[in-house]
Amino acid sequence: MAEYYLISQLPSLDAVSDGTPIPIGEERFLELCREHLSRKALKEIENLTILPPMNPEPTSSALLGAWYEGERNLRLALGKARAEKMNKSFDIGDASMPLDILKVAGDATETENPLEAEKILFAYRLAFLEKLRPMDAFSEDYLFYYGLKLKLISRMRKFDAELGGAAYRDIYDSILNGDRTEAIQ
Repeated sequence: MAEYYLISQLPSLDAVSDGTPIPIGEERFLELCREHLSRKALKEIENLTILPPMNPEPTSSALLGAWYEGERNLRLALGKARAEKMNKSFDIGDASMPLDILKVAGDATETENPLEAEKILFAYRLAFLEKLRPMDAFSEDYLFYYGLKLKLISRMRKFDAELGGAAYRDIYDSILNGDRTEAIQ
């Protein structure tokens, strides 16, 4: 019952586009969750991340498990594609990558403009998350879905083309000049 009351208060994120403001911030979302959720569900919400741990950790939600596995695979594919572009090796272990992940990682890596690469990855992540969207719009899984979507949108809004381009060139130049050796940061 608490999920129903909480979810009915949340503004839709479906119509959020580049020019419109995000109708709720991450902190306000957490405040609402703290008011209405059990400790177990709240702990999952507070631990939501768009950067999953490298080694899978158990979660109480199939949606979160699928999200973390998909994002982990995307990050491994990106690491491999970036390393290959620099003629370096990158071990992904025994991970088997779906073709759509390999394609989006390749497309993002080949894009010279870092902001455009992020837009490619953002679109893929939103589409992937949408596939995981629960049928029951008044469940804990829906809150996890909503929280992840809010994090993705909030992250994308933080990019500044000019500052990002300058930072990217600095990092890339330092790698090419041998000042740094990592393929991924």
